Amino acid sequence: MAITLGEPGVGGLGQAVGVLREWQSDGAPMQLHPGDLGWFWRSGAEATAAAVRTWSRGGRILAVGLLDGPGLLRLTIAPDAQRDEELARQLVEDVTDPERGVLPEGRVNVEAPMGAMVQDLLSEVGWEVDEPWTPLRRDLTEPVADPGVRIEVVGPEEAHVYTAVHRAAFDGSRFTDERWHAMATGLPYADARCLVAYDDQGNAVAAVTVWSAGPGRPGLLEPMGVHRDHRRRGYGEAITVAAAATLRELGSSSAIVCTPSSNVGAVATYKSAGFRQRPEVRDRRRGG
Repeated sequence: MAITLGEPGVGGLGQAVGVLREWQSDGAPMQLHPGDLGWFWRSGAEATAAAVRTWSRGGRILAVGLLDGPGLLRLTIAPDAQRDEELARQLVEDVTDPERGVLPEGRVNVEAPMGAMVQDLLSEVGWEVDEPWTPLRRDLTEPVADPGVRIEVVGPEEAHVYTAVHRAAFDGSRFTDERWHAMATGLPYADARCLVAYDDQGNAVAAVTVWSAGPGRPGLLEPMGVHRDHRRRGYGEAITVAAAATLRELGSSSAIVCTPSSNVGAVATYKSAGFRQRPEVRDRRRGG
């Protein structure tokens, strides 16, 4: 059967989120997570649907991609199809030809699971490796220690607190209350939590969002940030520990996160919170 490239539309996002949940496992390489779609949902359901691509054969979705920006496709593949040559060749054709409506001309990146055949074929046609990223994982079999600071779960009434910390943590952030509410209406947010950490004076100092993929599956931290006026005081470690504890409460088997390897401070923070560093991963890049 032929492989079909499709756009799910708003009505098909539930199916895409569903297969992403099913594909998550502790033994899998770092890959697109339903929480990645959940975080993108801050732009609204229509924008999220427009950014998602699926590849199907015989009615079954074999690969899901998220256009996370104009030149980045974040792609993952069903576990039993990672070495499917027909699928891999179709994926390479579709990401290479701008007329297929996946990626434009010029410099573009594809994030795909390490070890998948699509990585090999992209290399064969001249796609180079880009800057390294560091995945980290914390096992949640055992209880998680108290983070040592006050942690609050954010609801609609506290959204403004979360968005203010996010804007103070990330230069150039445009995360508004309206975007938080849009994110909170998304399908993946049913299994997500936003957390805020407070210091002894009651200041909101750090924030994180955690995304469960269901009981017994890895949960994702995306994003985590510390207010720029409260850094180097251990709040990054504290909110990360709280994130792990929350994912354990949601039934997650582990907590995962991925950060640029060049961000040595972030890597150190996650390791101090009990995360173990895993082998680096790299996108494939076309263009200078």
